[in-house]
Amino acid sequence: MENIKNYNLEELKQELIKMGEKQYRAEQIFKWIHQENITSFDEMTNISLELREKLKQKYTLGVFNILKKQESSDGTVKYLFDVLDGNAIETVLMKYHFGYSICVSSQIGCKMGCKFCASTGIAFVRNLMSGEIVEQLLAVQRDQKIKISNVVFMGIGEPLDNYDNVVNAIRIINNPKGINIGARHISISTSGLVPKIYQLAEENIQCTLSISLHASSDEKRSEMMPVNNLYNIEQLMKACKYYIEKTNRRISFEYALAKENNDNLEDAKKLVKLLRGMNCHVNLIPINKIENGKFTKSSNEAILKFRDYLNDCGIVATVRRELGSDIDAACGQLRRKNLKNS
Repeated sequence: MENIKNYNLEELKQELIKMGEKQYRAEQIFKWIHQENITSFDEMTNISLELREKLKQKYTLGVFNILKKQESSDGTVKYLFDVLDGNAIETVLMKYHFGYSICVSSQIGCKMGCKFCASTGIAFVRNLMSGEIVEQLLAVQRDQKIKISNVVFMGIGEPLDNYDNVVNAIRIINNPKGINIGARHISISTSGLVPKIYQLAEENIQCTLSISLHASSDEKRSEMMPVNNLYNIEQLMKACKYYIEKTNRRISFEYALAKENNDNLEDAKKLVKLLRGMNCHVNLIPINKIENGKFTKSSNEAILKFRDYLNDCGIVATVRRELGSDIDAACGQLRRKNLKNS
């Protein structure tokens, strides 16, 4: 059976028409699923028993099971969800002064092979469907009894490698008749799939684009991120400038600082030269050490020195707050551990 959460509102209207029902029923069903966060079609009390039976025969609600949950002393909660086909994905809830933010996965496994990521070494299985992306948010809201205000596509997988499902999930999450999270509170992170950045610019979604840059030279970036061999920094910067021009949105560049690799003053100077004049922000990330990983975290002194140099040169840079350091903080670690133990 098809997961009904895969449909955005317009698609759901078409499904209802095919079933011989009025379009307005789609809005009612959409609200039950995304606002009331139901786990059974029987909870749709303003829908006729006949229609509920039709829905039960044709669709599933795709409600995830929690396989494991880790809670940090800082309020961060990491979930390992059973996606109902024998596979598992990670989702992370983060608490900030402005509210709750969720980091969702877009794929089961990842093809990108970034050397500092805990997802590397775990085989890619498949893309997540739109409904499976949306269900991560709904499942956490049900478990915590909260309203999430921000969504970041920075979990396991390359979001732009699962382009259609990710964009559709954003449209579902953004819909005011559903979860109703504003596009400017939704962030997509990419390792740099250049053609998809151009495509995303044309969508007119107004979400924030985050680029996993992590180095200012092709030599160092290719060592950390194999995708750079396909789309180098020059091509990536050209696509980023087009995105900024087309959307009038600021881009965030993610830069994971690795000790004695990309964290010295020369790297900072090259980064300033690369980004000068762009409407952007640099998010400096103290790198997480992963099992058998080559890279280790920079010293606090090196991180602050790097940040201050960028700011002094007019490039807005901040250091990401470290969350969940006591609960397998890096993306992929909990799933990796679960695969080992199964």
